[in-house]
Amino acid sequence: MRQLEDITTPALIVDLKTFYSNLEIMSACRPGSTLRPHVKAFKSSAIAGILKEAGHKSFCCATIREVEGMVKAGHKEDLLLANETLDASRLGSLVSDGARVTVAVDSAMTVIAAAEGGIREVLIDINVGLPRCGCDLSEVEEIVSLARRYGLTIRGVMGYEGHLMFTSDRKERTQKVSEAMEILREAHSIVGGEIISAGGTGTFDVNTYATEIQAGSYLFMDTRYAQVGLPFKESLSVLSRIISVDKKKRWAVTNAGVKAIGMDYGKPSIEEGVVGICSDEHTTLFPVKKEESVVWNIGETVLMKPSHVDPTIAKHPKMLCVEDGQVVEEWPIDLRDW
Repeated sequence: MRQLEDITTPALIVDLKTFYSNLEIMSACRPGSTLRPHVKAFKSSAIAGILKEAGHKSFCCATIREVEGMVKAGHKEDLLLANETLDASRLGSLVSDGARVTVAVDSAMTVIAAAEGGIREVLIDINVGLPRCGCDLSEVEEIVSLARRYGLTIRGVMGYEGHLMFTSDRKERTQKVSEAMEILREAHSIVGGEIISAGGTGTFDVNTYATEIQAGSYLFMDTRYAQVGLPFKESLSVLSRIISVDKKKRWAVTNAGVKAIGMDYGKPSIEEGVVGICSDEHTTLFPVKKEESVVWNIGETVLMKPSHVDPTIAKHPKMLCVEDGQVVEEWPIDLRDW
Protein backbone atom coordinates (compact mmCIF):
# COMPACT_ATOMS: atom_id res chain seq x y z
CA MET A 1 0.00 0.00 0.00
CA ARG A 2 1.46 3.35 -1.04
CA GLN A 3 2.32 6.12 1.38
CA LEU A 4 2.01 9.79 0.46
CA GLU A 5 5.80 9.98 0.16
CA ASP A 6 5.72 7.35 -2.61
CA ILE A 7 3.30 9.22 -4.89
CA THR A 8 4.39 11.00 -8.03
CA THR A 9 3.58 14.69 -7.61
CA PRO A 10 1.59 16.80 -8.23
CA ALA A 11 -1.33 14.55 -7.29
CA LEU A 12 -4.92 15.06 -6.17
CA ILE A 13 -5.56 13.68 -2.69
CA VAL A 14 -8.91 12.99 -0.99
CA ASP A 15 -9.15 12.34 2.72
CA LEU A 16 -11.79 9.61 2.74
CA LYS A 17 -12.94 10.08 6.33
CA THR A 18 -13.70 13.76 5.73
CA PHE A 19 -15.26 13.07 2.33
CA TYR A 20 -17.75 10.57 3.73
CA SER A 21 -18.49 12.79 6.71
CA ASN A 22 -19.41 15.61 4.32
CA LEU A 23 -21.59 13.24 2.32
CA GLU A 24 -23.39 12.04 5.46
CA ILE A 25 -24.08 15.60 6.66
CA MET A 26 -25.54 16.68 3.33
CA SER A 27 -27.59 13.52 2.81
CA ALA A 28 -29.14 13.91 6.25
CA CYS A 29 -30.23 17.45 5.41
CA ARG A 30 -31.07 16.86 1.75
CA PRO A 31 -32.03 13.20 1.33
CA GLY A 32 -32.84 11.48 -1.95
CA SER A 33 -34.25 13.65 -4.72
CA THR A 34 -34.10 16.84 -2.62
CA LEU A 35 -30.43 16.95 -3.64
CA ARG A 36 -29.34 16.96 -7.29
CA PRO A 37 -25.54 16.61 -6.97
CA HIS A 38 -23.62 18.81 -9.40
CA VAL A 39 -21.26 16.67 -11.47
CA LYS A 40 -19.12 19.68 -12.41
CA ALA A 41 -17.64 19.61 -8.90
CA PHE A 42 -16.21 16.08 -9.09
CA LYS A 43 -16.31 15.03 -12.77
CA SER A 44 -16.11 11.37 -11.83
CA SER A 45 -18.63 8.66 -12.59
CA ALA A 46 -17.17 6.66 -9.69
CA ILE A 47 -18.16 9.40 -7.24
CA ALA A 48 -21.57 9.57 -8.90
CA GLY A 49 -21.92 5.89 -8.04
CA ILE A 50 -21.15 6.61 -4.39
CA LEU A 51 -23.77 9.37 -4.34
CA LYS A 52 -26.26 7.05 -5.99
CA GLU A 53 -25.71 4.48 -3.26
CA ALA A 54 -26.44 7.27 -0.76
CA GLY A 55 -29.86 7.73 -2.36
CA HIS A 56 -29.19 10.55 -4.84
CA LYS A 57 -30.23 9.34 -8.28
CA SER A 58 -30.79 12.68 -10.01
CA PHE A 59 -27.74 14.60 -11.18
CA CYS A 60 -26.94 18.06 -12.48
CA CYS A 61 -24.37 18.48 -15.26
CA ALA A 62 -22.52 21.50 -16.61
CA THR A 63 -21.34 20.06 -19.94
CA ILE A 64 -22.62 17.70 -22.60
CA ARG A 65 -19.52 15.58 -22.00
CA GLU A 66 -20.58 15.10 -18.39
CA VAL A 67 -24.04 13.99 -19.51
CA GLU A 68 -22.58 11.54 -22.03
CA GLY A 69 -20.17 10.10 -19.49
CA MET A 70 -22.84 9.71 -16.84
CA VAL A 71 -25.09 7.84 -19.27
CA LYS A 72 -22.22 5.59 -20.35
CA ALA A 73 -21.54 4.77 -16.68
CA GLY A 74 -25.20 3.81 -16.16
CA HIS A 75 -26.31 6.94 -14.30
CA LYS A 76 -29.10 7.90 -16.67
CA GLU A 77 -32.29 8.02 -14.56
CA ASP A 78 -32.55 11.82 -14.38
CA LEU A 79 -29.85 14.12 -15.76
CA LEU A 80 -30.17 17.89 -15.97
CA LEU A 81 -27.92 19.97 -18.21
CA ALA A 82 -28.10 23.16 -16.17
CA ASN A 83 -26.25 25.25 -18.74
CA GLU A 84 -27.91 26.51 -21.90
CA THR A 85 -26.76 24.94 -25.16
CA LEU A 86 -27.27 25.98 -28.77
CA ASP A 87 -26.54 22.47 -30.06
CA ALA A 88 -28.30 19.59 -28.31
CA SER A 89 -27.76 17.08 -31.12
CA ARG A 90 -25.42 14.91 -29.04
CA LEU A 91 -28.03 14.74 -26.29
CA GLY A 92 -30.89 13.64 -28.53
CA SER A 93 -29.27 10.27 -29.22
CA LEU A 94 -28.96 9.66 -25.48
CA VAL A 95 -32.67 10.35 -25.04
CA SER A 96 -33.47 7.96 -27.90
CA ASP A 97 -31.45 5.28 -26.13
CA GLY A 98 -33.51 5.60 -22.94
CA ALA A 99 -31.71 8.27 -20.88
CA ARG A 100 -33.80 10.94 -19.22
CA VAL A 101 -32.10 14.23 -20.07
CA THR A 102 -33.58 17.61 -19.22
CA VAL A 103 -32.09 20.86 -20.51
CA ALA A 104 -32.29 24.38 -19.07
CA VAL A 105 -33.61 26.98 -21.53
CA ASP A 106 -33.85 30.76 -21.23
CA SER A 107 -34.54 32.00 -24.78
CA ALA A 108 -36.24 31.15 -28.04
CA MET A 109 -32.92 29.98 -29.49
CA THR A 110 -32.22 27.54 -26.66
CA VAL A 111 -35.79 26.21 -26.82
CA ILE A 112 -35.46 25.58 -30.54
CA ALA A 113 -32.02 24.01 -30.09
CA ALA A 114 -33.41 21.62 -27.46
CA ALA A 115 -36.36 20.60 -29.62
CA GLU A 116 -34.34 20.19 -32.81
CA GLY A 117 -31.67 18.24 -30.91
CA GLY A 118 -34.16 15.62 -29.76
CA ILE A 119 -34.68 16.81 -26.19
CA ARG A 120 -38.17 16.24 -24.83
CA GLU A 121 -38.06 17.88 -21.39
CA VAL A 122 -36.84 21.29 -20.23
CA LEU A 123 -36.66 23.60 -17.22
CA ILE A 124 -37.20 27.31 -17.68
CA ASP A 125 -34.08 29.04 -16.35
CA ILE A 126 -34.91 32.25 -14.47
CA ASN A 127 -32.47 35.02 -13.58
CA VAL A 128 -32.73 35.46 -9.80
CA GLY A 129 -29.92 37.98 -9.39
CA LEU A 130 -26.71 36.45 -10.71
CA PRO A 131 -25.58 38.30 -13.85
CA ARG A 132 -25.32 35.17 -15.92
CA CYS A 133 -27.91 32.96 -17.65
CA GLY A 134 -31.64 32.94 -17.03
CA CYS A 135 -34.52 34.86 -18.54
CA ASP A 136 -36.35 37.82 -17.04
CA LEU A 137 -39.80 37.34 -15.55
CA SER A 138 -41.26 39.37 -18.39
CA GLU A 139 -40.02 36.74 -20.88
CA VAL A 140 -41.34 33.64 -19.12
CA GLU A 141 -44.76 33.37 -20.75
CA GLU A 142 -43.36 33.76 -24.25
CA ILE A 143 -40.68 31.08 -23.67
CA VAL A 144 -43.21 28.70 -22.12
CA SER A 145 -45.57 29.18 -25.03
CA LEU A 146 -42.81 28.52 -27.55
CA ALA A 147 -41.61 25.40 -25.71
CA ARG A 148 -45.12 23.97 -25.75
CA ARG A 149 -45.55 24.75 -29.43
CA TYR A 150 -42.43 22.70 -30.06
CA GLY A 151 -43.90 19.82 -28.07
CA LEU A 152 -41.52 20.08 -25.12
CA THR A 153 -42.58 19.02 -21.63
CA ILE A 154 -41.79 21.72 -19.09
CA ARG A 155 -40.80 20.06 -15.82
CA GLY A 156 -40.55 23.31 -13.86
CA VAL A 157 -38.15 26.16 -13.22
CA MET A 158 -34.52 26.70 -12.31
CA GLY A 159 -32.79 29.69 -10.77
CA TYR A 160 -29.25 29.87 -9.45
CA GLU A 161 -28.50 32.30 -6.63
CA GLY A 162 -24.77 31.92 -7.18
CA HIS A 163 -24.09 35.51 -6.18
CA LEU A 164 -25.08 34.58 -2.61
CA MET A 165 -23.01 31.41 -2.08
CA PHE A 166 -20.23 33.20 -0.21
CA THR A 167 -22.26 35.75 1.76
CA SER A 168 -20.53 35.32 5.12
CA ASP A 169 -23.32 36.46 7.43
CA ARG A 170 -25.87 33.66 7.67
CA LYS A 171 -28.78 35.97 8.49
CA GLU A 172 -28.02 38.16 5.50
CA ARG A 173 -27.52 35.10 3.28
CA THR A 174 -30.88 33.67 4.36
CA GLN A 175 -32.70 36.93 3.70
CA LYS A 176 -31.18 37.48 0.28
CA VAL A 177 -31.82 33.89 -0.76
CA SER A 178 -35.45 34.33 0.23
CA GLU A 179 -35.64 37.45 -1.96
CA ALA A 180 -34.08 35.60 -4.89
CA MET A 181 -36.52 32.73 -4.46
CA GLU A 182 -39.46 35.13 -4.54
CA ILE A 183 -38.53 35.74 -8.17
CA LEU A 184 -38.46 32.01 -8.79
CA ARG A 185 -41.75 31.59 -6.96
CA GLU A 186 -43.42 34.08 -9.28
CA ALA A 187 -41.94 32.36 -12.30
CA HIS A 188 -43.13 28.96 -11.09
CA SER A 189 -46.66 30.31 -10.70
CA ILE A 190 -46.57 30.93 -14.46
CA VAL A 191 -44.65 27.83 -15.55
CA GLY A 192 -45.89 25.14 -13.18
CA GLY A 193 -44.24 21.73 -13.00
CA GLU A 194 -42.96 19.55 -10.20
CA ILE A 195 -39.36 20.82 -10.13
CA ILE A 196 -38.00 24.00 -8.56
CA SER A 197 -34.25 23.61 -8.95
CA ALA A 198 -31.84 26.06 -7.31
CA GLY A 199 -29.11 26.52 -4.77
CA GLY A 200 -25.67 25.13 -4.16
CA THR A 201 -23.33 24.25 -1.33
CA GLY A 202 -23.41 27.78 0.11
CA THR A 203 -27.20 27.91 0.38
CA PHE A 204 -28.09 24.24 0.84
CA ASP A 205 -29.69 24.78 4.26
CA VAL A 206 -31.13 28.29 3.89
CA ASN A 207 -32.92 27.78 0.59
CA THR A 208 -36.18 26.37 1.87
CA TYR A 209 -38.17 26.98 -1.30
CA ALA A 210 -36.42 24.84 -3.91
CA THR A 211 -37.56 21.24 -4.29
CA GLU A 212 -33.97 20.26 -5.11
CA ILE A 213 -30.55 21.77 -4.43
CA GLN A 214 -27.72 21.66 -6.98
CA ALA A 215 -24.73 21.18 -4.68
CA GLY A 216 -21.40 19.49 -5.35
CA SER A 217 -18.52 21.34 -3.69
CA TYR A 218 -19.63 20.18 -0.22
CA LEU A 219 -17.93 16.83 -0.81
CA PHE A 220 -14.49 18.47 -0.96
CA MET A 221 -14.80 22.11 0.11
CA ASP A 222 -12.05 24.67 -0.49
CA THR A 223 -10.47 27.62 1.28
CA ARG A 224 -13.11 30.06 -0.01
CA TYR A 225 -16.07 27.98 1.11
CA ALA A 226 -14.31 27.28 4.41
CA GLN A 227 -14.81 30.94 5.35
CA VAL A 228 -18.62 30.78 5.09
CA GLY A 229 -19.24 28.76 8.26
CA LEU A 230 -20.71 25.64 6.67
CA PRO A 231 -20.71 22.26 8.46
CA PHE A 232 -18.45 20.64 5.85
CA LYS A 233 -14.67 20.23 6.08
CA GLU A 234 -11.94 20.37 3.44
CA SER A 235 -11.19 16.88 2.16
CA LEU A 236 -9.28 17.77 -1.02
CA SER A 237 -5.60 18.65 -1.35
CA VAL A 238 -2.96 18.76 -4.03
CA LEU A 239 0.12 16.84 -2.98
CA SER A 240 3.31 18.57 -4.07
CA ARG A 241 7.00 18.04 -3.42
CA ILE A 242 9.71 20.47 -2.34
CA ILE A 243 12.19 20.63 -5.21
CA SER A 244 14.31 23.62 -4.18
CA VAL A 245 15.20 25.44 -0.95
CA ASP A 246 16.98 28.73 -0.41
CA LYS A 247 17.85 28.75 3.29
CA LYS A 248 19.55 32.13 3.08
CA LYS A 249 16.53 33.87 1.56
CA ARG A 250 14.15 31.68 3.55
CA TRP A 251 11.92 30.13 0.92
CA ALA A 252 11.12 26.74 -0.56
CA VAL A 253 9.64 25.79 -3.92
CA THR A 254 7.14 23.03 -4.68
CA ASN A 255 6.48 21.38 -8.03
CA ALA A 256 2.77 22.30 -8.17
CA GLY A 257 1.56 25.56 -9.65
CA VAL A 258 -1.40 26.93 -11.57
CA LYS A 259 -1.40 23.93 -13.90
CA ALA A 260 -2.23 21.72 -10.92
CA ILE A 261 -4.35 24.01 -8.72
CA GLY A 262 -7.29 26.26 -9.58
CA MET A 263 -6.46 29.77 -8.40
CA ASP A 264 -9.32 31.87 -9.77
CA TYR A 265 -10.48 32.43 -6.17
CA GLY A 266 -6.98 33.00 -4.83
CA LYS A 267 -3.84 31.14 -3.88
CA PRO A 268 -3.88 27.76 -2.14
CA SER A 269 -3.05 27.46 1.53
CA ILE A 270 -0.68 25.22 3.47
CA GLU A 271 -0.11 24.39 7.10
CA GLU A 272 2.88 25.97 8.85
CA GLY A 273 3.67 28.34 6.04
CA VAL A 274 2.60 31.08 3.65
CA VAL A 275 2.07 30.69 -0.08
CA GLY A 276 3.96 33.32 -2.06
CA ILE A 277 4.51 33.26 -5.80
CA CYS A 278 2.48 30.83 -7.91
CA SER A 279 3.61 30.12 -11.47
CA ASP A 280 2.95 27.40 -14.04
CA GLU A 281 4.71 24.48 -12.34
CA HIS A 282 5.99 26.05 -9.13
CA THR A 283 4.75 27.59 -5.91
CA THR A 284 7.10 29.43 -3.55
CA LEU A 285 6.52 28.93 0.17
CA PHE A 286 7.65 31.14 3.03
CA PRO A 287 7.73 30.67 6.80
CA VAL A 288 4.84 32.25 8.70
CA LYS A 289 7.24 34.86 10.07
CA LYS A 290 9.86 36.30 7.73
CA GLU A 291 12.63 35.99 10.30
CA GLU A 292 12.00 32.26 10.84
CA SER A 293 14.10 29.58 9.18
CA VAL A 294 12.76 27.46 6.33
CA VAL A 295 10.96 24.42 7.77
CA TRP A 296 11.01 22.35 4.57
CA ASN A 297 13.69 20.14 3.05
CA ILE A 298 14.16 19.07 -0.55
CA GLY A 299 12.16 15.91 -1.25
CA GLU A 300 9.50 16.48 1.40
CA THR A 301 5.85 16.47 0.41
CA VAL A 302 3.44 19.32 1.12
CA LEU A 303 -0.37 19.26 1.00
CA MET A 304 -1.82 22.38 -0.62
CA LYS A 305 -5.49 23.29 -0.05
CA PRO A 306 -7.08 24.84 -3.19
CA SER A 307 -9.22 27.96 -3.12
CA HIS A 308 -11.61 26.48 -5.72
CA VAL A 309 -12.12 22.73 -6.00
CA ASP A 310 -13.97 22.54 -9.34
CA PRO A 311 -11.18 23.78 -11.66
CA THR A 312 -8.57 22.04 -9.51
CA ILE A 313 -10.22 18.66 -10.03
CA ALA A 314 -10.59 19.32 -13.76
CA LYS A 315 -6.80 19.59 -14.05
CA HIS A 316 -6.17 16.01 -12.89
CA PRO A 317 -6.85 12.53 -14.35
CA LYS A 318 -7.58 10.85 -11.01
CA MET A 319 -8.04 11.27 -7.29
CA LEU A 320 -6.05 9.24 -4.80
CA CYS A 321 -8.13 8.31 -1.76
CA VAL A 322 -6.19 8.30 1.49
CA GLU A 323 -6.78 6.84 4.93
CA ASP A 324 -4.18 7.30 7.69
CA GLY A 325 -1.59 8.45 5.17
CA GLN A 326 -2.03 5.45 2.88
CA VAL A 327 -3.59 5.32 -0.58
CA VAL A 328 -6.45 2.83 -0.42
CA GLU A 329 -8.37 3.62 -3.61
CA GLU A 330 -8.29 5.60 -6.88
CA TRP A 331 -11.20 7.44 -8.48
CA PRO A 332 -10.76 8.28 -12.17
CA ILE A 333 -11.78 11.80 -13.19
CA ASP A 334 -13.37 10.59 -16.40
CA LEU A 335 -15.89 13.37 -17.14
CA ARG A 336 -13.55 16.17 -18.16
CA ASP A 337 -13.67 17.95 -21.54
CA TRP A 338 -16.77 19.27 -23.31
